[in-house]
Amino acid sequence: MIKNIIFDFGDIFINLDKEATYKELAKLGVKEITQDMMETYFKYEMGLISTTEFVDFYKEKFPSITREGLVFAWNAILLDFPKHRLEFLKELAKSNKFRLFLLSNTNDLHISWIKNDWGMELYNEFKNCFEQFYLSQEINFRKPNANIYEFVLKENNLNPSETIFVDDLKENTEAANTLGIKTWNLIPGEEDIVELLKRKEFTA
Repeated sequence: MIKNIIFDFGDIFINLDKEATYKELAKLGVKEITQDMMETYFKYEMGLISTTEFVDFYKEKFPSITREGLVFAWNAILLDFPKHRLEFLKELAKSNKFRLFLLSNTNDLHISWIKNDWGMELYNEFKNCFEQFYLSQEINFRKPNANIYEFVLKENNLNPSETIFVDDLKENTEAANTLGIKTWNLIPGEEDIVELLKRKEFTA
């Protein structure tokens, strides 16, 4: 019996264009994503370096890039937040049938953009639907590393067999699966989070 639901954020609630940032970076002269760029990105996502350090890394590597250009390219991935998903989440929270958690790999630039684009009222309305709102940059872990799932389970005394985790990336759901957590690897564009309660985990 499912008692706990852990949600990803991007392409679960807010829509993403995962290729947009690469396309915008290419316009700025960043034609290849190198190993050191990925490592810097992971550090930034885990809150191990600041936004200033992250931007400076790119400016040093690509001197012609402006801060504004990089920030625009970095946030190009972020699209709209369909209101039917918020309504679904609010109804789910109001039902008090499940403990709800958010677990997102994200970073300061993305969260700042969302707060500005949505406005703080909507952002807080969304955030308040969850018992805990875990952002990788704040807890210093990131998916798919096992320690992020172990952290959430331990912090909230969750039984993995009573918990379902919803994420759009297979590597993330597979990692959660190894700890005994039930999972839904949601396929953006084909499936929608509002269909969650129709799944066999809830209807069996």
